[in-house]
Amino acid sequence: MVFSSKIFLFYFLPGFLLLYYAVPARFKNAAALGASLLFYAWGGLHFLGVFLLSVGANFVLIRFMAAAPARGRQRIFLVLSIVLNVGMLFYFKYANFFLDNASAVRGYFGGGALAWEKVVLPIGISFFTFEKLTYTIDVYRGVNKPLRSFWDFLLYIMLFPKLIAGPIVRFHEIAGQLTDRTAFDTVDQKLAGLFRFVLGLAKKVLIANALGEQADIIFKMEPATLPASLAWLGALAYTFQIYFDFSGYSDMAIGLGRMMGFQFPENFNNPYVARSITEFWQRWHITLGRWMRDYLYIPLGGNRVAPSRLYLNLWTVFILSGFWHGAAWNFVAWGAYHGLFLILDRLFLLRVYQRLGALSIVPTFLVTVVGWVLFRAETLAGALAYLGRLAGGAGPAHLPFEAKFWFTLGVAALVAFAAAVPRVERWELAVLATGHFSARRAVGVTLVSAALLVLSMCFLAGNSFNPFIYFRF
Repeated sequence: MVFSSKIFLFYFLPGFLLLYYAVPARFKNAAALGASLLFYAWGGLHFLGVFLLSVGANFVLIRFMAAAPARGRQRIFLVLSIVLNVGMLFYFKYANFFLDNASAVRGYFGGGALAWEKVVLPIGISFFTFEKLTYTIDVYRGVNKPLRSFWDFLLYIMLFPKLIAGPIVRFHEIAGQLTDRTAFDTVDQKLAGLFRFVLGLAKKVLIANALGEQADIIFKMEPATLPASLAWLGALAYTFQIYFDFSGYSDMAIGLGRMMGFQFPENFNNPYVARSITEFWQRWHITLGRWMRDYLYIPLGGNRVAPSRLYLNLWTVFILSGFWHGAAWNFVAWGAYHGLFLILDRLFLLRVYQRLGALSIVPTFLVTVVGWVLFRAETLAGALAYLGRLAGGAGPAHLPFEAKFWFTLGVAALVAFAAAVPRVERWELAVLATGHFSARRAVGVTLVSAALLVLSMCFLAGNSFNPFIYFRF
């Protein structure tokens, strides 16, 4: 079940909100946990038992770690917890990848292919694994004390708005909210959350889906016959599709959390206006970037090491980031590609971009578009073939009518959205700054939310194309 599905919008969400707002404050966690269990079971019932056992084992290990008198013994429980969580991620997400590659190597040397039953990937495993790890590490570092209630801990991991596609919420960011959300349980906060949810839904349904349908048509074409202009059209369509899809989903998650009294961290900040790849990663999937920085890059030495080691650390972190996104060589290549440009930024590109000023947005955007081809392609070989078409060697492009029409429509919608959103986003930000909406702003937010909700639902009712890009992550 995804947020933009009809079952979620017409049945699950209204039923949950009615229940959540009807029960007394002391039962709201129970209502949220029950809904989260149902939400996960809807798409992965056969994984629910394994998932609950892993959460229970993690909770017990951290309780033992917190009670251990010596730092050395605490470190043992820390390692056990990390091994448990990383081991599960490795098995479910990467077993097929390594066994497929082992079979390919055996075949190259004349051996037979390995026989095994393909491992099915549980939904959202990358996101909730990182959250279990951050709980473990935060408690070990003394950032927060461990939760006393297993049910509160289970709610932190399973909270359905962030369960399958983030944002990656670190334990210390909502530790207090798991037990007391009264400060955020206001009508204004609920209205702000509704607006944020509907805004994300509109991004996903009205823009990402329209662009994605045409991007799929182009990327499925044979690269050898693909004109350069059409190849660039497909790459640009996917560039905006993945932004509006993922940022829209993050908006929906943040909005749902706010309607429940949770304050999730922001995950996007206009990444395509970045003036370097370094800045791009400060604006794109912000919670992942911060997680990688605090729990991987800094422990490796961060900026406190020699330049050669620093560059190696950067590359290592981004190769792992690419591998985290997907168990395929094209994701590894995508991570290495971004890691390379981060190193080049530090070597000389930032100085070049500084001289270019605002014009540095253009080369940064082009680097990003090329990188998305690596991310979108099914295989590394397919990505390289597609990149070859971007480089040229094509006659006049014969655009399918649908691609030309919908891409033009998507760009028009993008421009209209860009013109309209800043004002209504300021309305939403006003409630965060002042604690309440003025009557005029409340009416404006309500009307905009209603209009976008109706329009989005009409599009969903008339179109079956509704992909979820981050399902496999």
